[in-house]
Amino acid sequence: MDKQELGAFLRSRRERLRPEDVGLPSGARRRTPGLRREEVAVLAHISTEYYVRLEQGRAPRPSGEVLAGIAGALRLTEAESDHLHVLAGTAPSRTGLHRRDVRPSILALLERLPQTAGFVTSALFEVLAWNDLAAALMENFAEQSPEDRNLARRAFLTPTRDDGVMLYGVSDVMEFRQNVVMELRSTFARYPSDPEVIGLVEELRAGSSEFARLWERHDVQATQMLTKTFHHPVVGAITVDCDSLALTDRDQHLVLYSAPPGSRDAEALALLNVLGAEATNYRR
Repeated sequence: MDKQELGAFLRSRRERLRPEDVGLPSGARRRTPGLRREEVAVLAHISTEYYVRLEQGRAPRPSGEVLAGIAGALRLTEAESDHLHVLAGTAPSRTGLHRRDVRPSILALLERLPQTAGFVTSALFEVLAWNDLAAALMENFAEQSPEDRNLARRAFLTPTRDDGVMLYGVSDVMEFRQNVVMELRSTFARYPSDPEVIGLVEELRAGSSEFARLWERHDVQATQMLTKTFHHPVVGAITVDCDSLALTDRDQHLVLYSAPPGSRDAEALALLNVLGAEATNYRR
């Protein structure tokens, strides 16, 4: 149970709700945003004293029934409710370090994908494996150190080029950054003793005011990105379909970028497949 993180998460969710969101009258002017603690306690069918102690990080571990009541009172989404249980220590938790070893079958699959850029990321957004088309579309990851292959670092700590291009020229940099923070929040809860997780979060908070601001929001539900547009230096704009498949046994993701057959975007991917990683032989 991470009492301090649990308390901070509860406060962040409570402060986002308005009385009318939960069927309560707005009443007189409020000094603080969101619901009052006693209102949450009433809605969750628990004592105000106990809920206050939860937010202050002083309460013992709540039961599953209490957490369910709080989740309902705060109108938590499924992802937020799962995160609540992780912080409270009532969900199956991972111990030790996040995994970086990719299953051999996934490595083989990457090489067999037709006209599809594919890569595998860890729970920390490290690019662990990739195929040739992914290297041609994004960058030659083989030439980068493991630290530089981290997409979270690339999103928040890499300076924008003089021509304004950053993060492989993608069109949704802001949305991607928000999703990175939300997913790292969940990773931080799952691996509270992993020094790599702790170190990356500290590095990003110290190096990026935007990351620090988003981190304090305690959001955990990322938005699924269905398409993405790359502005490639050789073939121009390419809009691809995005699919992210969870590899749950190792807490990794297989990310696939493809385009409808016969489309201009598919033709651009086919050209990149021929050109190879040399098409992106500079850091962007």
